[in-house]
Amino acid sequence: MRVLSFSHFVQGPAASQYLADLGADVVKVEPPSGSWERKVGSAGIRLADVSVTFLAVNRNKRSIAVDLKHPDAQAVLRPLIERADVVMENYRGGALEKLGFGYDAVRAIKPDIIYASATGWGSRGPMAARPGVDLLVQARTGMVSVTGESDRPVAAGTPVVDHHGAALLAMGVLAAYVRKLTTGEGTRVESSLLGAGMDLQAESLALYLSGRKTPADVQRPHELACWSIDAPYGVYELKDGYAVIALSGTMDDFADALGSDALAGFDQLDRRRRRTEFTEILADLLRGWTYQQLDETLTPRGFWIERVAGYDDVRQDPQIAAEGLLGQIPVQGEVATVVNHPIRYDGELPGLRTAPAELGAHTRSVLAEAGFSLAEIDAFVSSGAVREQAVR
Repeated sequence: MRVLSFSHFVQGPAASQYLADLGADVVKVEPPSGSWERKVGSAGIRLADVSVTFLAVNRNKRSIAVDLKHPDAQAVLRPLIERADVVMENYRGGALEKLGFGYDAVRAIKPDIIYASATGWGSRGPMAARPGVDLLVQARTGMVSVTGESDRPVAAGTPVVDHHGAALLAMGVLAAYVRKLTTGEGTRVESSLLGAGMDLQAESLALYLSGRKTPADVQRPHELACWSIDAPYGVYELKDGYAVIALSGTMDDFADALGSDALAGFDQLDRRRRRTEFTEILADLLRGWTYQQLDETLTPRGFWIERVAGYDDVRQDPQIAAEGLLGQIPVQGEVATVVNHPIRYDGELPGLRTAPAELGAHTRSVLAEAGFSLAEIDAFVSSGAVREQAVR
């Protein structure tokens, strides 16, 4: 699969990284100044003067730097589009159309193209032209309102919508590619952060809307992790940290295990109807326990608990290490730690073929593969239509 990716920020680059991990030849098309996540990145965090956001979502790709506003941009990119199976983009709606690289223009060049767009709010409706980012979508889709307490809503601590949106976009491209291999036809693939935010809450929204629930049903103590699951499913403070309790099935001996006569008076229906009372009793009790005591008490009886880990704990977690979920990327004599591809195939994770490329590192080789002569490439570089990698 050949992918031409006009993507920046996180959602688009992460989506094309999934495809690159699986073996697609992904060429990242960047402006001569570099994409946003290369230049800035989240919180301005850099390693060896390279944006860590860029390192996190751009492995296994090649980079070509093209000024899309230059008069020669069409001449540069047309042969690349003709060779591509997929064009991916996450520009604001209408931006690429103005530059001559919208769906209709690209399809006129390559009728069987898979043209995959990721937007904030989708391509229809009154918000289609508005900018959309992860936090705005968390708010709009109700996610913030059901995270935290009803009088103090809280956003997720990481941009979950961006990353889920990336996975959905990659899934859509793969489905379209199967169709192309089967029928020879291209596909217009459209994903949005709005759709991703809704999809993340598929069960919760269905339970609320189909169950004719009200805002009062969603209200719960801050310890409970989810409005739709009975107490004590949630996060509890201990003497030495926090633990989550995720119970499934019978709780016949839960109160006995903790030695609590007060909790023994609650059956399953009570844990639903009187969940605030149950949670308050349990929370007060557990503040006097250590995690080791809780683990030794509940785990042998089949109850599901886990210590709340911090990111330093994640780095040293033996299960995460066994699954190979953290990887390392060399960066100008230093080493960046990033999250690996999350899926195994025949027992193996896709490897790191190439570290995230420097800006324009493959401009010359990509254009040569597309059939341009050395003189033509030199002319594009001289005119400023494209940028090649700077000599260090």
